[in-house]
Amino acid sequence: MDSLSPEERSERMSRVRAKDTRPEMLVRRLVFSLGYRYRLHERKLRGHPDLVFGKLRKVIFIHGCFWHRHGGCALARLPKSRLDFWVPKLEGNKHRDQKNRRALAKAGWNVLAIWECQLRNTGRLQTRIRRFLDA
Repeated sequence: MDSLSPEERSERMSRVRAKDTRPEMLVRRLVFSLGYRYRLHERKLRGHPDLVFGKLRKVIFIHGCFWHRHGGCALARLPKSRLDFWVPKLEGNKHRDQKNRRALAKAGWNVLAIWECQLRNTGRLQTRIRRFLDA
């Protein structure tokens, strides 16, 4: 059973942002400090990637583990109630991400997905981003 009333749950869920999230801002600051410049949420590209490096033909998606179903991650747990609503919604997000990734790759873009749980180790993340952008 949900500990919040439907109105309270609706209010809380309406505060979940799609852009400028805390994980996204952390990655943006890190990438900028490495000396790379980028565009945000390019609407012409499939899936509206979070960071777009046009000249490099590379994009970065920053995924929340819960919303995008990071496999094997503790943050990707399912809610305890309303599974008939949540399972199709969250699996749909995961399926859509896969389709977007394939479409971008087919169009000649290199794609990197950064998961929320990977932000804990900034040294490793910095190395991973630098390798991706320099390759």
